[in-house]
Amino acid sequence: MRKVKKVVLAYSGGLDTSIIIPWIRENYGAEIVAYCGDVGQDDDLEAVKQKALKTGAVKCVVEDLRDEFLRNYAFKALSAGAIYEDSYLLGTALARPLLAYRQACVALAEGADALAHGATGKGNDQVRFEVTYGAFAPHLRVIAPWREWDIRSREQALAYAAAHGVPVDQSPKDLFSRDGNLWHLSHEGGNLEDPWDPPRKDMFRLTVDPEDAPGVPEIVTLAFERGFPVAVNGERLTPIELVRKLNRVAGAHGVGRVDLVENRLVGIKSRGVYETPAGTLLHMAHREIERLVLDRDTLHFKQSISVRYAQLIYDGLWFSTLREALAAFVDATEAEVTGEVRVRLYKGRAEAIGRRSPRGLYRQDLATFGEGMAYDHKDAGGFIRLFGLPERVRAVGRGSVPKERQ
Repeated sequence: MRKVKKVVLAYSGGLDTSIIIPWIRENYGAEIVAYCGDVGQDDDLEAVKQKALKTGAVKCVVEDLRDEFLRNYAFKALSAGAIYEDSYLLGTALARPLLAYRQACVALAEGADALAHGATGKGNDQVRFEVTYGAFAPHLRVIAPWREWDIRSREQALAYAAAHGVPVDQSPKDLFSRDGNLWHLSHEGGNLEDPWDPPRKDMFRLTVDPEDAPGVPEIVTLAFERGFPVAVNGERLTPIELVRKLNRVAGAHGVGRVDLVENRLVGIKSRGVYETPAGTLLHMAHREIERLVLDRDTLHFKQSISVRYAQLIYDGLWFSTLREALAAFVDATEAEVTGEVRVRLYKGRAEAIGRRSPRGLYRQDLATFGEGMAYDHKDAGGFIRLFGLPERVRAVGRGSVPKERQ
C-alpha cells in the first residue's frame, strides 16, 4: 500500500469528521489538514477550526464560500428549475461539488497526497465528493473511513469520540444526522428511519409548524432579473441577504418543509426531511415568471431539461459535460426571465397571486373575453383543419370511419 504523508480532510466539526482525525492518525500516521468551507451552515467556524487543531490536525483552512455557493450553484439550479423527484431542492447536493472542488484546490496547494471525507458508504455524498476529486485531482488517493473502519452506527461513533476525548454536540438522545447551509437544512436518521413515524415537532430548526404559524397571511413581492432573484418588496439585496431574509419570512409561516422517501444513487431508498424556506418560495416564484415570458415549446422543453438537470446534480455530476451543456441552454432561456411575482404566505403554503414582466407574452387584449379583442375567432377554423389534417387523411384512407377503434 502506497504510504500517505499528508491528507486534506473535508471537515465540518460534526460527529463523523471529528472522529476521522484521530482515526487517520492511528491508521495512516499521516498529517491532516482540515478543510472547512463556509456555505452558510451558521457554525462558529473559529471554534470549528480550534477543535480540528485540538483533535490532531496540523492546520485548518476555512474559506467563505457563501456568495459563490448561492450565485454559481443554488441560483443556477433555481434558474434550471432543478428539483429532484418533484420535491427535493438539492441543498446538500449543490454544496458538495463546490466544497469538494475547493478541498481539492487546497490539497494541491498543500502538496497533499490524499483527500478524505466523512460520507458513509450508503449515501450519495461519497459519490459527489469523489467524482469531483477525480475531475480536479485524479492522481490523489481517496480515504473514505466509513468504507474502511468497523464503526457501523451513530452510537458506536459517539463511543469512539468519547474514548478519544473528542467533544461532539450529538448525544444518544439526538441522533439526527443534519446538514445545513444557506439554502436548506436536512434531517436524517433517528425516528425518521421508520417511514411510518412522523417527524418530531422539536426536530425542525428553520420553519415553524404550519399549525402554529400566524393566522394572518403575509404578501411578499419578489423580483427577478435574467432568472436570478434580486429584490424583496422593492429592496435590492445581495444573494446572501436575500436568502437569509426569505428564510426568516417564509420559515415564520411554515413554508418549505418536505418529508421525502427518495431514491439514492447507490440504489437504496432513504427518508429525509428537508427545510428550504427561501428555496421553496423562490422556485415557485421563478416558475411563475417563466410561465409568463417563455413560449409554449420552450417552456415545455425546459421542463424536461429540469428533470435531467436535477438528476445530474443529485448524482454528483455538477462538473460533467452534460450539465454544463444543459446550463448553456438554461442561460439562453433565462435571458427573458425578468419580472416580479407577488406571493401570499399562509400556514405552510406559498401561492402566487400576481405576476408581471416587461418581457411577458401574455396580452390582455388577446386573452380577454370582453370587448376590444385583437383575436379573430374565424382564424381558428383553418388552424384546426391543418392541425388535425393527419387524422383526417387517415380517416379518408380507411374508406369509412369505424364506430369504435379496437
